[in-house]
Amino acid sequence: MPFQEMLNGNPNYQNFATTYCSPDELTPEQRAMVVRPRTSDILTQYQSIDGPVWVWTTFSPDQIDLNFTNPQVLLEVIDTLLLYVRRGADIIRLDAVTYLWEEPGTPCVNLAQTHEVIRLFRDVLDIAAPQVALTTETNIPHEENITYFGDGYDEAQMVYNFALPPLVLYTFYQEETTELSKWVNTLDYPSDAVTFFNILDTHDGIGLLGVKNILSEQQISFIIRSAREHGALISYRTAEGGIEEPYEINSTWFSALNLDSEDEALDLQIKRMAASRSIALALKGIPGIYLHGLVGTRNNIETVLKTKVKRDINRAVIHYADLRQTLKNSEAVVSHMISQLSRLLDIRVNNKAFHPNGAQTVFQLDPSIFALLRISPDCEQHILTLTNVTPRPCQVSIPLDKLGVAGIYSELSDQPELPSDRVSKPFCTIPQDNYWYDLMGRRGWRIVNNTLDVLLAAYDVAWLIPLVELERMIE
Repeated sequence: MPFQEMLNGNPNYQNFATTYCSPDELTPEQRAMVVRPRTSDILTQYQSIDGPVWVWTTFSPDQIDLNFTNPQVLLEVIDTLLLYVRRGADIIRLDAVTYLWEEPGTPCVNLAQTHEVIRLFRDVLDIAAPQVALTTETNIPHEENITYFGDGYDEAQMVYNFALPPLVLYTFYQEETTELSKWVNTLDYPSDAVTFFNILDTHDGIGLLGVKNILSEQQISFIIRSAREHGALISYRTAEGGIEEPYEINSTWFSALNLDSEDEALDLQIKRMAASRSIALALKGIPGIYLHGLVGTRNNIETVLKTKVKRDINRAVIHYADLRQTLKNSEAVVSHMISQLSRLLDIRVNNKAFHPNGAQTVFQLDPSIFALLRISPDCEQHILTLTNVTPRPCQVSIPLDKLGVAGIYSELSDQPELPSDRVSKPFCTIPQDNYWYDLMGRRGWRIVNNTLDVLLAAYDVAWLIPLVELERMIE
């Protein structure tokens, strides 16, 4: 391996890592400036052929940072990218790429050099494999995270939407959608060539930095307290100035949403899970579902006690044969989860309103309801998604003029547009009709007095499409 060859003195691997002859070469002032997702020492001692060396390890002693100031390292990494392409990869994830470049005297996060390297990767792939998309995984504040879109054409095609998971968690803890709705209406896409990768949970946990400047410190503290009540663990990082701050919640998504100690019906817990997932599935972008979030795994504290690694709470080994056997039990949690989520997934992939380039707008109709309208890029399909984020029934009355769609039942010659600050494309009209159909609930709803009245049970999800558009799909 390159690092071992470097320690052995192989001149072909000289300076493959950032090394120091003494830990004191990195001054206390420089150390205090470094921002990283750990609280351990930034330098790890190793034994080389010439004696002890101290190596830059952003994450842990078993993860050596490559020295990208060395052109040979850059060429080796590009060669590895192309190896993935030759093996059939069409999406390449740049893991924790914000920490790529080490520059003592700076925070060593989100540096200009890092963006320049990503632009180089994009240039190479645009020439050699333009069908391959780069995805950046950068658990940092949202306004910094979206800089990895570049100008919309020169950096990543997809960016992990790290603000979404804590915002959804906050929404369900508070049983109130205001903060989430306000944030979604601010989302910006610099071009049609980029989009968000919408996740709720990952193998690492539920990152908190994405909402650092979206929610207040009090609101973030509320999320942490609520998650801990659900049995979650909290990981910390070293911020600028050497200060420790909460970095991520370590928990499965199922346990983060549902209290094991409460005498609550399993059906309600699974509905809560599906309701939270429906938000990520409906939003503009490409959704991703972590396997444990798909099958409803609970926190694995036993493994954490053995390994002393907090992230192992959400990394239990799932054996394929065991999963197949469990799915034969219709009463098992995983069977209920698959039943609920497969319906959502099936609707999403078969309706072009959810295309990543389709328009979206949020309507704040009732604080208990997350209401999102999706419109297909060709303006031929409109789906209004409604999610009740509370354990209580809720009836919402939707005046079509309030939604900006009063003209939807007029002739095509009267085609209206949503306000420019709501969506970027015209709200195309459809032929006159008085009925909408709920694709999730498989039921119809009638327009009365230019108002759509919808009753949602606890944690209900309704994805409504004008009936005339549904009929057009059948023809």
